[in-house]
Order: sequence, then structure tokens, then C-alpha cells
Amino acid sequence: MKKIIFSIVLIIVVIIGCKTVSKNTKQLRLNFEAKSNSNVTGTATFIENKGKVTFEAKLSGLQPGVHAIHIHEKSDCSAADGSSAGGHWNPTFKKHGKWAEGEYHKGDIGNFTADENGNGTITLTTDEWCIGCDDPTKDVTGKSLIVHKDKDDFVSQPTGNSGARIACSAIIK
Repeated sequence: MKKIIFSIVLIIVVIIGCKTVSKNTKQLRLNFEAKSNSNVTGTATFIENKGKVTFEAKLSGLQPGVHAIHIHEKSDCSAADGSSAGGHWNPTFKKHGKWAEGEYHKGDIGNFTADENGNGTITLTTDEWCIGCDDPTKDVTGKSLIVHKDKDDFVSQPTGNSGARIACSAIIK
């Protein structure tokens, strides 16, 4: 009898706990569109929980090697070359650079490597972003994700000399 009561209480606690986490978690799931005559496809997710956002992008159709990914200032992927997304998202007016090292744009996510099959993944967790909050220096919604043909050199201003925009995804709810 004690085991049955304990099991019921445990199940109730787990259910209540799961609902609390779900209610406080914000999530965006996005799809990339190929740009600049590329064949790049993929998905991105932003999950906000307890004041931190975890970003993950999974891409395919890339040339093997290193590629840059950035958040750009407009949620517009309509141009064939991705130029409608504007420049890097830089709400704090910093120089372009490497994430968490010296100065960098809030949109300077960084580089990731595509394997020999053209598949690549990147993950970043930060408290410098939010999803749909009232802080324009942290809110990623209304922006876009851009994947570049080349790697970011983290030095060239204002974009890191990362080449053509080969995939785009608007960051919208």
C-alpha cells in the first residue's frame, strides 16, 4: 500500500514539474532556405529556459569545411542572395569579433565545420539573448539567421569576410 501511494505521489510531482518547466520555456523551430544558388537546407531551434537561450542549427548540403553563421538585423529572406536580411544584428554597437572574446556583435555566433558529407551542427547557450522579451538588445525575434559560404575571420569589419550568404531563416514566432 505504501508503495502504491508513494508511486502516485511521485507521478503527480513529475506531472506538475513537467507542466511548470513547459510553461516557463519558450521555443522557436525554424527552417533554412537555400540562397545564392546553394543546396543548403536545415533547421534551427532557440529554446529559452531560466534566463538562458540554447541555439542549435543542423545543416546539410554544405561544401565540406568551415562556415560562419550569424544573426542578421531583419527577418527578411526574400532576396535570392540573402541580402534582404541586412547586416549583422548589433544592438550594442560593438565591433565585429569572436563570441565572448573582446568586442563582438550579439549576432556573431561563429564558425562550425561541415563534414565530408556536407552536414554541420552548431550549438550555443547564452544569457545574452531572449525570445520575445522587452529588451531590444537581447530579443532575437524579428531577426534572421544567415549561413555563409566561408569561415568568419573574426577580424574584418564589419562582417568577418565570411563570403556569400548561402542559407537564411527568419527568426519569427
